Amino acid sequence: MSESDKVVRKIRAATRRRFTSEEKIRIVLEGLRGQVPISELCRREGISAATYYKWSKDFLDAGKNGLTLSTRRDATTDEVRQLREENDSLKKAGEIYGQYRKTIDD
Repeated sequence: MSESDKVVRKIRAATRRRFTSEEKIRIVLEGLRGQVPISELCRREGISAATYYKWSKDFLDAGKNGLTLSTRRDATTDEVRQLREENDSLKKAGEIYGQYRKTIDD
């Protein structure tokens, strides 16, 4: 690699725009609204389409994981005991109904 290539790379790296999380979210949400074509949005913001789609994928995955984790919780001991009691009573009711049906069918 020539010296001039190294200088050009160094300048590009130093002048590369860094986007904050808020800016990325704003850009992705604007793209998801669909009011502006993605190509135009990317041109206006100075990013490639690949960068936009990577941010979009990351954004949607984070939302999906956030929803999954926030709805998952551990049941308390009392809840487990109550559900087991309810399950047992439903099993008994099912057995009684089965015996009742058997006597009717005979």
